[in-house]
Amino acid sequence: MVHTDGYELRLKSSFETLLREASEFYMTQGDVFKTLRNLARRLDEEKIPYALIGGMALAAHGWVRMTQGVDILMTPEGLKAFRERLVGRGYTPAFPSAQKTFRDADTQVRIEVITTGEFPGDGKPKPVAFPDPTAASTNRSGLQVITLEKLVELKLASGMTAPQRLRDLADIQDLIQALDLPLGFGERASTHLSARSLLNCGTLCTLPRRSSLTALPPAGTTSH
Repeated sequence: MVHTDGYELRLKSSFETLLREASEFYMTQGDVFKTLRNLARRLDEEKIPYALIGGMALAAHGWVRMTQGVDILMTPEGLKAFRERLVGRGYTPAFPSAQKTFRDADTQVRIEVITTGEFPGDGKPKPVAFPDPTAASTNRSGLQVITLEKLVELKLASGMTAPQRLRDLADIQDLIQALDLPLGFGERASTHLSARSLLNCGTLCTLPRRSSLTALPPAGTTSH
């Protein structure tokens, strides 16, 4: 269940508010970017490893689309440290029973934590899992961001296994077009995605086959 309040409700309060925040977002300003920068600084100060994922990671790699929250990858130990050291000191649980969803107490922007070892998309075990942030991140303008190859791999696995996550497949198509990624990139990014357990791709198999999408064999074939 998605709890919508705070920043999201503020965006819905008026069209003018939405336009202003969208304009600031595309100039790398606004409350979401403010939340991200402050969170990264606090995590660095506490020496808690992290990697930016989701829509803000797309922006860091060159494809910008507006998003209403910050998605961050941590280890289970990092999440425990975040809860112990920072919740109540600038961050609050997004709702009473929240364990991995928080809000910036100032901006009210939602922060969603994904932990190492979780599986993208439907959450079921598969060859692709969220990695340790220290092993799959790169520094972009002072922020630790998940690598482009791993971002593509995770979003493909998510969109291929969860019907409600088709936006992830569209994100990858947009990223491929925006960055004009070479054909060989897809083979590096989707090494594990040809496993039979991920080949129930449905909508993906009908999408235009460019770059990383072409690295995935049609359902029913065997990869080598």
